[in-house]
Parts: sequence; C-alpha cells; structure tokens
Amino acid sequence: MEKLFSFEVVATICFGLAIAHTFAVKQFHHLASKYPEGSVGENFFHLLGEVEVVFGVWAAIFMLFLGATQGFGAVTAYLEGRNFVEPAFVFVIMTICSTRPILEFAGWLIENISKLLPFRRSLAFFVTALTIGPILGSFITEPAAMTVTALVLLDRFYRKNISTPLKYATLGLLFVNISIGGTLTPYAAPPVLMVAPKWGWDIGFMFTNFGWKAMLAILVSTSLIAYRFRNEFKVLAWQPAHRDETPIPLWLSGIHLAALALVVMSSHHVSVFIGIFLFFLGMVSVTREYQMEVKLREGLLVGFFLAGLVVLGGPQRWWLEPVLTRLQALPLYLGAISLTAITDNAALTYLGSQVPSLGDFSKYALVAGSVVGGGLTVIANAPNPAGYGILNPAFGEEGISPLLLFVNALIPTVISALFFWLL
Repeated sequence: MEKLFSFEVVATICFGLAIAHTFAVKQFHHLASKYPEGSVGENFFHLLGEVEVVFGVWAAIFMLFLGATQGFGAVTAYLEGRNFVEPAFVFVIMTICSTRPILEFAGWLIENISKLLPFRRSLAFFVTALTIGPILGSFITEPAAMTVTALVLLDRFYRKNISTPLKYATLGLLFVNISIGGTLTPYAAPPVLMVAPKWGWDIGFMFTNFGWKAMLAILVSTSLIAYRFRNEFKVLAWQPAHRDETPIPLWLSGIHLAALALVVMSSHHVSVFIGIFLFFLGMVSVTREYQMEVKLREGLLVGFFLAGLVVLGGPQRWWLEPVLTRLQALPLYLGAISLTAITDNAALTYLGSQVPSLGDFSKYALVAGSVVGGGLTVIANAPNPAGYGILNPAFGEEGISPLLLFVNALIPTVISALFFWLL
C-alpha cells in the first residue's frame, strides 16, 4: 500500500510539473537562443520548449522512477495496462486529414456554404469555418475536425498577417467550439466516448441534452468574435482558393473520404485502423502526382503528447475521485470546467464513469463541464495539441502563449457554460 501511494504521489508530482512546464515553454526558447545554433544546449532547451513533448518527457521521468524503485518489469506491466488507442488514432486521423484531397474538399465545402451568407467574403468564410468545422467534429470526430479546420484557417487567415489579437481570439474560439462541437453524437468527442457506452447515451440522448445547446453556443460565440473584429475583416484581402497543382480526380477524393470514414468507424480497434492507414499510405505514394508531402511530424508530436498524458493521467484517480463524489451538481459542473483546464477532459470523465454513486444530473454536469472547459488550455482536450501544432508557427518564434490562449478562450467558455447549464 505504501508503494502504491508513493507511486501515485510521484505520478501526481510529475503531472503537476508537466502542467507548469507547459506554461514555461517560452522561457526554454529564450534559453535556447543563448547557445550557438546547433549546439547541445540549443537543441536541448529547444526540445524542452516544444509543448508537444512536455508530457512525454515527464512521463519518461516517471517511468525512470518506477523502474528504479520497482524494476523494469513494473514499467512494462504499467505501460501494457494503459490504453494508447487514442494517441494512435489521433496520429492516423491527423495524417489522413492533412492530405491534399481532404483539405481541398473541406475548403470547397466551407467555401460554398460561406457563399450563402450575406457578408463580406472574408467574414463569411471565418464564420462558416468556425461553425461548420467544429460541428463536423460530431461526425468525422473532433481530432479530424480540429485538423481540417486549423489547416483551413492557417491557409486563409493566419498566413495573411492578421493581427495578433485576432489570431488569439480565433484560436480560443476554435478550441472551445471544437470541444463542444463533437457532442451531437456519442462517438466523436473523447470525454463523451469515455462514458457513453457505460451510461447508455445514444445519438438521441446526446442531441437532446447536448447537441442543440452546442450548436447555439458555437453560433453565438462565433458571431460575437466576428462582430468584435468586423473592421479588420473589412480590410482583409480575399481571393478565392487557387491551386496550381494538378486537379484532383473525383475518384481519388472519394477514396480519401472512404479511408477517413473507415478509420473513424474503427476508431476503437487499433489493429484495424492501422491496417487501413498503411494501405492509405501506399495509395498516397502511388498517386503522388495529386498529393503534397505527407505531414507525419505534426501527428507524431501530438500522438507523443497524448501518450505522455495517458501515462501520467491514470494515477490521478486517488485525488480526482474523492473530489467528484463530494460535489453537488452545480459545484461539480463548475469544478469539471476548472479541472479540465489542468487535466485532459477524457481522463476526467473516465474517472467519473468509475464512480457508481453518480446520479443522472451529476453525470450530465460532469460531462458538460468537461466539454465546456475543453478549450482553456492545450492539454484540456485531446484534439487541442493538433490545432496547436498546426497554428503555432504562425505566432512567431515564441509561439502560442498559454496565458493568452486561456484569456481568449474565456468568453466562448462562459457563453458555452451558460448555454449548457441554463437551457
């Protein structure tokens, strides 16, 4: 019992240090700049300044402690007892969604829907991308929706030197909208997926209790941000998407969409979706005249981030479960929003699913709070590292500020919190 307690305490210490580390990545970048380019010091501190590797680094430190105190067998047993399906799935889905046929299809869909809005082209596209993109997350999964929407925003806005306030407002809005946008179905949002089978939440239940509220909150939050930056959108140059590459045949786009659908449908079965993915990579290779370079690095980094979170997140039950069981519905709702900011929301709802005494309203409060708070930090929701990895280069050498992300996600979070609790 003493070993177990020490094991959990050390895991929690590493978890807390990892969270603190994510807020200190800028300082590591500054330290890296003080060393000659290419030196050991420059590369070491640059590595520590990459937010995607933070949880993996501290998970490795935790595994070293476990191995030193309990032996290599304990490390192997612990890792084999963790579920790494989600990191593998996010890597696969990010890679597929970053291919040219998928991106051009998503851009085409958003472009044509945006033409129906009676606004300037830049404003109409912004509103459409940040409403339709997140809602698509309920059908193609949140990681896929995050990847596609972030890549579209990068191409249409972030690469056009928009103002820094608009960059952060868009980022905070994207993270919050994606987090709640996957709640129309029971299989797309990781925190919902963790509890839906056990609690019997089907599509009808999700849409009735979560989905329509999410759609309204997304629409209101997006409209508010669009109105706030209306003057910038007025002067933002806009040109229809122009591709110099060879036009993509319809049959190839169909194969890509079919591969995406098959991976989504087999998201719980790693041996199946990995097999589909390997076939997909072969297909991309033989049709390279219609492709761009496959983006593996971004997906691998995000997968590494999530794998570290899986390693460190499991032992947090000793303090999370007592917190969940002692709170009434409203405090639980507000507590879930707060806790989600410092721990992955899927881990939070998973722990809730292990508590047999939770009532129906408390179950709703836990899951609603978890998805509402999923945009406050990079670690709050599994797809967030994907958006971070894609958009981070657009924020200059220092990258995305965790504090500014939190501040800009607050307004959409408050709006979502009101919709999910009062309606």
